[in-house]
Amino acid sequence: MARRYDCNDATDRTTGLREAASAVRRGELVVLPTDTVYGIGADAFSSEAVADLLDAKGRGRNMPTPVLIGSPNTLHGLVTDFSEQAWELVDAFWPGALTLVAKHQPSLQWDLGDTRGTVAVRMPLHPVAIELLTEVGPMGVSSANLTGHPSPETCDAAQEMLGDSVSVYLDGGPTPGIVPSSIVDVTGKIPVLLRAGALSVEELRKVVPDLEVAN
Repeated sequence: MARRYDCNDATDRTTGLREAASAVRRGELVVLPTDTVYGIGADAFSSEAVADLLDAKGRGRNMPTPVLIGSPNTLHGLVTDFSEQAWELVDAFWPGALTLVAKHQPSLQWDLGDTRGTVAVRMPLHPVAIELLTEVGPMGVSSANLTGHPSPETCDAAQEMLGDSVSVYLDGGPTPGIVPSSIVDVTGKIPVLLRAGALSVEELRKVVPDLEVAN
């Protein structure tokens, strides 16, 4: 039976974050608010938990799970060949609605799907998400919807779709908006915008003027 906690209530929030952290460590799934939409999350280093996440969404390995982190410092253990321009993007837009696709450390023992040696990583601008990520470390997190359905802006919408496939729901109220994060590929010498989202090309080019846009 899924448990749900109101994170706008201080006592419930404390209990909910503790229960969510315990669930993640047990390899279970949790739903959490972010600065874009609600996400369904799992321990990024548990291949079984990430597989359960994909199953819960009805999503294939061809659409690998992004990773959310609670601090830019966490990047040092996750990525390699991270350029100066990539760090400038982190400094300018994290925490926030910018996802960076980078080469992950070859030694990492994780299975996020068919990533071809890369990871899509972001630090969300939401206090509940950051607190959970700080407690448990990197999490594989995808939008908390069934594939093909709208991404949820409320915990109710997430729970209606995912039900008891999730152990803990953290209800932070309606999320700020449904505009997804912008995605920039920093695996090459020149950053490439793969998806325009909350951050425009113009905003990103103020930091990396030579940013290219994918066809």
